Amino acid sequence: MPKYLLLKHYRGAPAAVNDIPMEQWAPEEITAHIDYMRDFANRLVETGEFVGEQALAPEGTFVRYDGEGKPPVTDGPFAETKDLIAGFMIIDVDSYERALELAGELSAAPGAGGKPIHEWLELRPLWGEPLVTTE
Repeated sequence: MPKYLLLKHYRGAPAAVNDIPMEQWAPEEITAHIDYMRDFANRLVETGEFVGEQALAPEGTFVRYDGEGKPPVTDGPFAETKDLIAGFMIIDVDSYERALELAGELSAAPGAGGKPIHEWLELRPLWGEPLVTTE
């Protein structure tokens, strides 16, 4: 079965229909959003289509190798957040069409006012084998 990555962006994707930033939501709206996503993931666990998920903090640092015996070079915190990823979910489905269906459903998570966000999610197939196996 093909695996896909669903990416939730802070910025960089086209604007959502219900485009009110989460920091402006009421606490109960945030709870409803998280509950929706948790219920969605739990249903995928039951169907065997869930692989993993995680929300990400907005902070981060770029890191690169700078040569033998030298410490890694860092750059951050990020000056621009257009490419930050808010979170991800990995799904394992029978087809691309099923991945599209699930991404569309996840896009309907409630936001401000309890209305669906209709946010854009980036759907990307995973490529190749994992570098580390747990067997």
